[in-house]
Amino acid sequence: MEQVVIITEAAALHIKDMMKQNEEEDAFLRVAVKGGGCSGLSYGMGFAHEVEEDDIQSEHYGIQVLVSKEDAPILKGTKIDYKQSMMGGGFTIDNPNAIASCGCGSSFRTAANTGTPEEC
Repeated sequence: MEQVVIITEAAALHIKDMMKQNEEEDAFLRVAVKGGGCSGLSYGMGFAHEVEEDDIQSEHYGIQVLVSKEDAPILKGTKIDYKQSMMGGGFTIDNPNAIASCGCGSSFRTAANTGTPEEC
């Protein structure tokens, strides 16, 4: 099983809580890339119920993760963590392929893919 993204234990625990709250315990976590944001690309995470033909599937702390083969080169080595601070908590995404980012790292571009930048 190829691992495109890395989900930390802290992120996995939070994702499991979200799955339980939304009655999605049997769902997959889909990690994706889409055009947009101030740097050209942005991340997407959501629940999916079916594995598509071009999906790469991996497991992290009991969570089944899906990434499309199209998004895999852009996301390869990306680490998804969950950090708690005095201002609250949130997911952090560390993509070694990103050469520029804005919007607290939610928008980025890579050397090979500039996406479709938008005004901030």
